[in-house]
Amino acid sequence: MKSLIYSNRSQTWSQRNQSSEVTFVLLGFSEYPHLQVPLFLVFLVIYTLSSLGNLGMIVIIRINPKLHVPMYFFLSHLSFLDFCYSSVFTPKLLQIMVVEDRSISFRGCMTQFFFGCTFVITEMFMLAVMAYDRFVAVCDPLLYTVAMSPKLCAHLIAGTYLWGGLCSSTLTYFLLQHSFCGPNIINHFCCEYSAVLSVSCSDTFFSRLACLVISTFNEFCSLLIILASYVFIVVTVTKIPSKGGLRKAFSTCASHLATICIFHGIIILLYCVLKSKSSLLLVKIATVFYSIVIPMLNPLIYSLRNQDVKETIRKLIFIKVFSH
Repeated sequence: MKSLIYSNRSQTWSQRNQSSEVTFVLLGFSEYPHLQVPLFLVFLVIYTLSSLGNLGMIVIIRINPKLHVPMYFFLSHLSFLDFCYSSVFTPKLLQIMVVEDRSISFRGCMTQFFFGCTFVITEMFMLAVMAYDRFVAVCDPLLYTVAMSPKLCAHLIAGTYLWGGLCSSTLTYFLLQHSFCGPNIINHFCCEYSAVLSVSCSDTFFSRLACLVISTFNEFCSLLIILASYVFIVVTVTKIPSKGGLRKAFSTCASHLATICIFHGIIILLYCVLKSKSSLLLVKIATVFYSIVIPMLNPLIYSLRNQDVKETIRKLIFIKVFSH
């Protein structure tokens, strides 16, 4: 019995040692060699705008005392998450588009997947938390600052990060159990879960099942919170007699709704619709949208529709121009 346990342990360690020596090759958009330079420039511009926009949003929220309220507290964390998961994927994408060596180590691949998955799931529930915040603001405005206390906001934020990390750790654990026999060519620009599993030479049934259960549960729960919050918001708004109050209530939710529609729309498209091998290009394009384009759009959506943010930007520009 002891010898059997020892042999199983040694086999597990052997598989882990072999996995740690594995190198993957990311194909990216290599099937379109004539588009490598144009795509590189486009992605570089988008990533630069995304980074400046999200970091700028965090700075604006911190320096303007009027924005030190729960709504903008959550928005600053949304900007932080956008910056983080964009930075997990984009640098490697830019690298493989200009360098002949498209390889990534096993550890590098697992690290990229872990952090990318953590930030995406955390953002999914951050949007749900923001929907709850809008629900309290519209449905119970007089008790808003009491209901959304700093302690509750901190707990909600911590909960989203912890849950994102737990889900990501679980999925990463399943990936680490696989062996890879070669040639380990991943037809993607990042270490996306199903793309990594496609080059595994061991049984992937339980890993795919775990991904299905976790992703379905997260999507269902986050959308349920969002839909329930907005159902109550709509019911409350329809009872507001004045048109001014109606307009103000909808304006506070419009930016958030736009972000939700774009984010969840692409996630559902990516994991529920695009499953066949013939749609690999569409999978890559959809991944580009949620990992690179959405982080650029979110600061634009919130800044263009928000008077407080626009006023702070104007003041910063005014101070910068007249300080010289």
